[in-house]
Amino acid sequence: MSAFGAMVWNGFREARRNRVTVVVGAFAAVVLLSSTLVTEVTVATFDRVLTDFGLGMMSLILVFLTIFLSSGLLSREIERRTIFLVVSKPVSRSQFLLARLAGNMLTLAVLMGAMLLIFLSQLVMFQVAVNPTQVLAVVGLWFELLVLTSAGILFSSFAGPAVSAIATTGIYFAGHLANDLFDIAQRLDDGPVKAVATALYYLLPNLEKMNFRPQATYALPVDASTFFSGVGYGLGWAALFTAAAIFIFERRDFR
Repeated sequence: MSAFGAMVWNGFREARRNRVTVVVGAFAAVVLLSSTLVTEVTVATFDRVLTDFGLGMMSLILVFLTIFLSSGLLSREIERRTIFLVVSKPVSRSQFLLARLAGNMLTLAVLMGAMLLIFLSQLVMFQVAVNPTQVLAVVGLWFELLVLTSAGILFSSFAGPAVSAIATTGIYFAGHLANDLFDIAQRLDDGPVKAVATALYYLLPNLEKMNFRPQATYALPVDASTFFSGVGYGLGWAALFTAAAIFIFERRDFR
């Protein structure tokens, strides 16, 4: 196994051993399975409620885990002083950071795969039709988590875990309110407030471009151009955040 692959696998094993990861995974399984209790309150929109609740809980739980894992990624290495072992090896800092990113995303992919299996099993058990949009919504969520993980790693490259977690949470909420912010800006008269609101819309990632959960709830199809446009948009922001994190991490003095 190459050095990069070994670091990715080590990052995955560390995240898997983390108690929070195990607890969140178990909690997600319980919540997804108990979602059938919520559907007891409705009959006419049973399939919509089951899909909306299942995908919504999956998103919230994985976003929480993403913020927790990414915001303390580098600070934990510095606190435990294991970063000095890494930088003394013939491994570049950029390789180390990318391996940690890949390890986190592998952890999230495994958890997401398990949650998707539970979710689809529920749909089959209650004889609710499974449509491709439900799977696309989960795939889109993975790319949203990639953007958040990259942002978390960027903030943790120069700040502590608390500040990184708060900033990443801010990116999450701002990313999902970006369309509303743009609509408000368009209704304002020309001026500094409109200019600032419009600038914020373009300077922050619009996470709604990767959010296909509303379409999945109403069983609406997602065309290929919309899906790949959202995926490309997410990859672009993840690359931008990661490049900035590498730029800062390469120049950071750990003494």
